[in-house]
Amino acid sequence: MAKLRKMLGSADSPYIVSLMRLIETQSKETIANWCVAYAKNYFLDIYEKNYPEDLRLKESVDSFYAYLAKEITLAELKKIVANVNEAAKEAEDNPVAQAAARAVGQAVASIYTPTHSLGMAFYGAAAIAYDRVGLEESAEIYDQIAQEECAKMEEALKNVAVLDEKKPAKINWNC
Repeated sequence: MAKLRKMLGSADSPYIVSLMRLIETQSKETIANWCVAYAKNYFLDIYEKNYPEDLRLKESVDSFYAYLAKEITLAELKKIVANVNEAAKEAEDNPVAQAAARAVGQAVASIYTPTHSLGMAFYGAAAIAYDRVGLEESAEIYDQIAQEECAKMEEALKNVAVLDEKKPAKINWNC
């Protein structure tokens, strides 16, 4: 068995490059809405089945929508994301839940740092792969699942993408 990675995929993988190029065409709000919806639909349940009493991730998703509705401030949202990051640290002995927590945290944080959308993809792919096949598979199996999951993420973004977006996010990937 290969060493278990916290994230799956790499910035030079063709499927990640394709996702990055699509992300670059969208506004910060579209990116964040896509991230949070995807995280809510695919990663939140993975965490909650491991930690059903821990509501920090669900609270972060709810708080994202509260922020968009101007019911809370950005500073308040950032504190809530910090709680999600703490949940991920506390799940150190559970790589499946930890990856899911990190994916949700990255998704919510994408509203103020759009590059976190890529973190959602990397951590989310790990959460899906480890949840689906366990922690004892080969790197090839994990990479295949990551590629499939990122293709699903890209398709989900295409479904909500704004054609000819007038204010695409200015993104410097630093990778």
